[in-house]
Amino acid sequence: MERGLLIVFEGIDGCGKSTQLRMLAERLRARGANVVETKEPTNGPVGKRIRAMAQSGNAVAPEEELAWFIEDRREHVRDKLEPELAKGSIILCDRYWLSTVAYQGARGFATDEIMRNSEAEFPIPDLALIFEITADEGLARVNARGGRSEPVFEEIEFQKKVEKNFAALERGWIVRVNARPAVEVIHDDVVDRVRALGVLID
Repeated sequence: MERGLLIVFEGIDGCGKSTQLRMLAERLRARGANVVETKEPTNGPVGKRIRAMAQSGNAVAPEEELAWFIEDRREHVRDKLEPELAKGSIILCDRYWLSTVAYQGARGFATDEIMRNSEAEFPIPDLALIFEITADEGLARVNARGGRSEPVFEEIEFQKKVEKNFAALERGWIVRVNARPAVEVIHDDVVDRVRALGVLID
């Protein structure tokens, strides 16, 4: 059986990646593809702990935060990503380890070290879409949709560091998407990028 595809959706808070993931999933399913939608942090025990911490506004030590994300990812890869890739599924993942590079890098960790360790341990995406807007634009969107839900991360100076880290990432499988146009325009761009992988989309 042909191995599946791992397509990840990345960017700062408010960039619109989750909306684009759902739109692509619907488009792929309409033509009969076996699509798996997933996310990090996951809904597993460690992922729920991360979300509770982020929503509480009470940050943990950066070292503990980084360890939680890695632990959650190991479970995610073992229990979901690898089995679904082996089945030939198209996996659409809302955040993956590029977010750890950008966000935990903004906590002061070496981004190149997180990147190197992640590439050595975890499946490398077939395509990583980074949806680009500024930190100011992203938080304005967050506020417009009801305010900050994860105050540990949704803070302007922190998001500016995250934005800078995402902008510095360079790999052949990373593609940057302008996240400012209408959602339908962005969706067409995403579809074109996925078609380039050889995926049939009507």
